[in-house]
Amino acid sequence: MTTTSDNSVGAGTALSSISGPSTGELPEHSGNASPQEQLLLRKVSASQTLAAQRPANSNKPGEYGEAGRHPQTGEMHIPDEVLATASSATEPATSTKLGATPANGINRNNAPLDRVRSDSAEQRLSSNQGVPIGDNQNSLKAGIRGPTLLEDFLLREKITHFDHERIPERVVHARGSAAHGFFEAYDDLSEFTIAAPFRSAGKITPVFARFSTVAGERGSADTARDVRGFAVKFYTDDGNWDLVGNNMPVFFIQDAIKFPDLVHALKPEPHHAMPQASSAHDTYWDFVSLMPESTHMLLWQMSDRAIPRSYRTMQGFGVHTFRLINRAGDAMFCKFHWNPMAGTHSLVWDEAAKLMGADPDFHRRDLWEAIEQGAYPQWELGLQLFTEAQAESWGFDVLDATKLIPEEMVPVRPVGRMTLHRNPDNFFAETEQVAFCAAHIIPGIDFSNDPLLQGRIHSYIDTQISRLGGPNFHEIPINSPVSQVHNNQRDGMHRQAIHRGRVSYEPNSLGGGCPYQAGHQGYASFAENVSGDKLRSKPEQFAEHYAQARLFYDSQTADEQRHIIDAFRFELSKVQIPAVRTRVLANLSNVDPALAAAIADGLGMAVPPPSPVAGLTETPVYPASPALSLTARPGSSGVLARKVAILIGNGVDSEAVALAYGRLRAEGANPRLVAVRLGRYLGAQGQPLDAEISFEAGPAVYFDGVILPDGLQPDIRDNLGKLFEFMQDQYRHCKPIYAAGSARAVLQTLSFSTANQLAPRDMVLAEADAFEEGLSTFISLLASPRIYIREQ
Repeated sequence: MTTTSDNSVGAGTALSSISGPSTGELPEHSGNASPQEQLLLRKVSASQTLAAQRPANSNKPGEYGEAGRHPQTGEMHIPDEVLATASSATEPATSTKLGATPANGINRNNAPLDRVRSDSAEQRLSSNQGVPIGDNQNSLKAGIRGPTLLEDFLLREKITHFDHERIPERVVHARGSAAHGFFEAYDDLSEFTIAAPFRSAGKITPVFARFSTVAGERGSADTARDVRGFAVKFYTDDGNWDLVGNNMPVFFIQDAIKFPDLVHALKPEPHHAMPQASSAHDTYWDFVSLMPESTHMLLWQMSDRAIPRSYRTMQGFGVHTFRLINRAGDAMFCKFHWNPMAGTHSLVWDEAAKLMGADPDFHRRDLWEAIEQGAYPQWELGLQLFTEAQAESWGFDVLDATKLIPEEMVPVRPVGRMTLHRNPDNFFAETEQVAFCAAHIIPGIDFSNDPLLQGRIHSYIDTQISRLGGPNFHEIPINSPVSQVHNNQRDGMHRQAIHRGRVSYEPNSLGGGCPYQAGHQGYASFAENVSGDKLRSKPEQFAEHYAQARLFYDSQTADEQRHIIDAFRFELSKVQIPAVRTRVLANLSNVDPALAAAIADGLGMAVPPPSPVAGLTETPVYPASPALSLTARPGSSGVLARKVAILIGNGVDSEAVALAYGRLRAEGANPRLVAVRLGRYLGAQGQPLDAEISFEAGPAVYFDGVILPDGLQPDIRDNLGKLFEFMQDQYRHCKPIYAAGSARAVLQTLSFSTANQLAPRDMVLAEADAFEEGLSTFISLLASPRIYIREQ
C-alpha cells in the first residue's frame, strides 16, 4: 500500500468542540491548507499552554481566617498568543458591522460591534459601578463566624444581577443558533429594485443569520422533527432589512388571526405540559385535521425537510410574496429562496431521535465547528420574479401562504451569495438578543397583501417589546443598523442614545429643522390601487387545499415518500383520539389515496372517505417538480466539514490510519480516532495512536461515515457491545462504511454481510494493499446522499 508521512493526526481535536486525547498533545499542522484551521490550531494550543501555567489556585489560602482581612492581588498570567483568550478563532474576520478585532483590556462600549466588545485581560475585578473588588471569595460578616451584613453592597449587586440574567424566551423559535457573515450581490438589479444590497455587482452587505426550531423551548434538542426558522438581518446602507423565513416555502395557515391557535395547539398541552418540542400529540393533530389548508404544509413537515442534517444543508424561503420597487416606482412580485452550496441533506428519523439524547446541541455544534475551521457555510439567494398579471393567470393565489410557485413556472434567478464567516463572541448578547421583525424592510422592498404577512408585521415588533424590555430594542448592539439613525423618538426603558439639544419634534426651528424628512430619498410604499368592501373573508382560490400537497408528494423520490409515510405513522400513533386520526386520513385521501392507505395500514385503520372539498374553483393539475426533492441539490462542497470515525485499537494498521486521516483532512473532512476508551493504542507498525474520542462521547450518530482499518480487532473490554451498536447505527442510518483487510472479518463477526454485490453501493470493502483505492471510493460516497438502498 502507499504510505505518507502526515503530522496532522490529532488535529481533529482542535477542529472539534468536544473531547480530546488524554495527553493534550496537538500536531504542528492541521493537515489542511486552510489558514483558518492554522489559526484554530494556534488558538487551541495557546489555550492549553495558558491553562497549564496555573496548576492550582495560589490565592486560596488567603481566603480563610485572619488572612481574609488582607485580600491578595489576584494571580495573573499574560498569554503568549492573543487568540488564547478569544471566544472564537474567527475573531480576525471583520466587516463594516463587525469592525476591528477587540483590544485587550478595553471595553469599547460606545456602528460596528467593536464599540461594545469588552476584554478583561490585565484588568482588576470591579463592581458594575467600577469599584475595585478586593475580595471576591467571602461575603461581609459581623465576626468571622457571624451573620452576613445587609450592607454588603458587593454581594447584593452580584446576587441581584444573577437573579435577573434570564429574559423571556421567544414564544416560537426559542431554540436557535446564529453567526455573522456577509452577502455579495452578483448583479446590478436596479431594473427591478432600488434595495441597497442589489445596487451593484460585487456589493457587500454585512448580515447576521439565525436558524431555529419552532416548537421547542430554549433548552430543547436541535434535531426534533420541526420546521426550521431561517432569518437573515441585512445591515444595509439604508437601514436594516430582516428577511424572516423558514426552511419550507409554505405555511400551515392563511391568515394571521389563526396563528395563536396554531401555536397553542402545537405547544405542550396545557394540562400536563407535554410533549416538549414535538407535534406528535392530540391537540396539534386535532387542530390541523380541522384546518385542511394545513395539508400541504403537513406533507413538508412529515418529509425529510423537517430533520435536516445541518443548518448548512437546508434551504431557506421568505414564504410570502413581496414586492420589489425600482426608481420609477414600478413593482414586481417576488419570492425569496436561499439554496445551500453544501446541498440539501437530511437525517433519518432514528438518527434524529438518538441525537436528541446523545447531543441535543448537534446543529448548534455543527454550525459553530464548521465556521471555526473555516468551512464557511454559504447559501445562494435566488428570486422568483413575476408580474401581477402573471399571478392572476395561475390557478392559485400568490397571497396564499399555503401555496408555492413551482420553479418550472417561474425559474429562480440567482442574485447573490451569503457567507457566514464568524461566530458570535457571546451567545446571549448576540444570538439571544437579536430581534428579527418582518416589518423591517428598506426602500425598494414592500409587502404584499398576504393576510399572514400582514399580521406578522405587527406581531414581531410586539413580541420584541415584551421580550427585550421596551421599545428601544433597536439600540441593543446586535440590532442597531450601520446606517445613521436620526429621529425624535425619545425615552423608554433602557434608552442608550444621549440626544443633544432641546428639540424632540418636527417641524421645528430651534433645531434648524433637523432631522428633516427625506422626501424622495426616503422609503415610499408601492402606490397600490385598493378597493372593495370591508369584510372578514378569503378569496375563493384560497379554498383549494390539496393540489399542491399532491404536487409535493408526487415530486418526492420513492425513498422520500416512504419517509413521509413513516413520519405520519409515527406522529399519528402518538395520538390517542381515533376521530382525530380519521380526520387526518380523510384529508390525505384528497391528496393521494395510496398515501392515506399506507398510513392507515400502519395504524391498523380502514381508510375513511375523503373529506369534503369546497369546490369553489377548478382544481389545478401540476406536473411533478423535481426541484421539490432534496436529491435535486446534492451540493458542490464535497466532503467539507463531514465527520468521519476511524476506529482504532491495538494492532491496527497505523500507516493506513495516517493515510486516511491525512487524505480526509486534505479534502476538508473532519476525521477522529475513535475507540472503546480514551487512551493510547499501539499500531501494527509500532506507532502510538491516541484515541480522540470514545464511543460514549462520540456515538455513531455523531459521524457521517466510518473507516475500519486493517488489523482492527474487537476490544475485549467491549464484549462487542459498543462496537456493534456503533456499526449497527452507521448501517441503519444509511451512512458509508469502509472496511479494509482483516477488518472485513469484524463486520462478519458483527453479523454484517460483506457479499461483494453490496459494494460499492452499500459498503466499501478492500484488501489491505488496496486501501488507498478503497479510500477514494469511500470519500466519493461520503460526499453523496445517504445510501437508502439499505432501507429496502
